[in-house]
Amino acid sequence: MSTSTTTEHATTAHTTTPDAGAEHHQAARNTEIVLTAMRELFVDKDLTALDRYWAEPYVQHSPQMPNGLDTLRAAVPGLQGFSWEPQRTAAQGDLVFTHSIVTGWAPGPVVIVDVFRLEEGRIVEHWDVVQELTPQESTAHGNPMV
Repeated sequence: MSTSTTTEHATTAHTTTPDAGAEHHQAARNTEIVLTAMRELFVDKDLTALDRYWAEPYVQHSPQMPNGLDTLRAAVPGLQGFSWEPQRTAAQGDLVFTHSIVTGWAPGPVVIVDVFRLEEGRIVEHWDVVQELTPQESTAHGNPMV
């Protein structure tokens, strides 16, 4: 018995329709909100940023953190030697992605891909992928992680 599989690839047409322009504007606006929110909260340690840029119910998908903003309110003041250095961003619709080098979140430097979902200009959901930062000279391919 043989089985065949057909795979279709979707393509996206790039147009300059009013909707495409509005989507691009929203993506740029959401990216700016996320970058400002993260800088004010985690770098400046300004807990009032939670009131300006996040909203409840805040859904957290990071396995070590429960839902809600209270966890962030409790965690941020205790971060020692914290730095967040976004290297690249991308946005699509209501999602913003950041690819960053972070120190002070784990025992050593880490690379984090954060995914944020926004509603009405406020962060309402978060996912992340965290890896230990491996120096470029120690990677199997000689390429940097970020």
